[in-house]
Amino acid sequence: MTRIQIAATDRSPEVDFDLAAGRLSLRGESYPEDAAAFYGPLLQALRADLAEGGRAPLTFEVGLAYFNSSSAKALMNLFMPLEDAAAAGRPVTIRWLYAEGDDTIAEAGEDFAADFEHAAFELVMEAQV
Repeated sequence: MTRIQIAATDRSPEVDFDLAAGRLSLRGESYPEDAAAFYGPLLQALRADLAEGGRAPLTFEVGLAYFNSSSAKALMNLFMPLEDAAAAGRPVTIRWLYAEGDDTIAEAGEDFAADFEHAAFELVMEAQV
């Protein structure tokens, strides 16, 4: 699997999906005009990688300062196959990064975390996201 890197724009986050290394990252703001079109290829690549049945640990860092409702749905679509992989025995960690004092993003992370039973979901406060 090749690495997917997409530079941030004013409406979409920086993407670094290094599936071979087990490191996924989203950083910035996420309110693309068409969230399904932006996140769809990422979801396809993730599903293809997970279908290979690897057991190496996988860490997904999400550091979004803002995201809209369609991005929230896209994030959940990315999270669900990770939860399934964790249920099947793959070590999966989601690290939800939020800026100190950003209660909105922290609470969104708490909401997402409630949907996980098998993958580790860490809420990580940073001085700057």
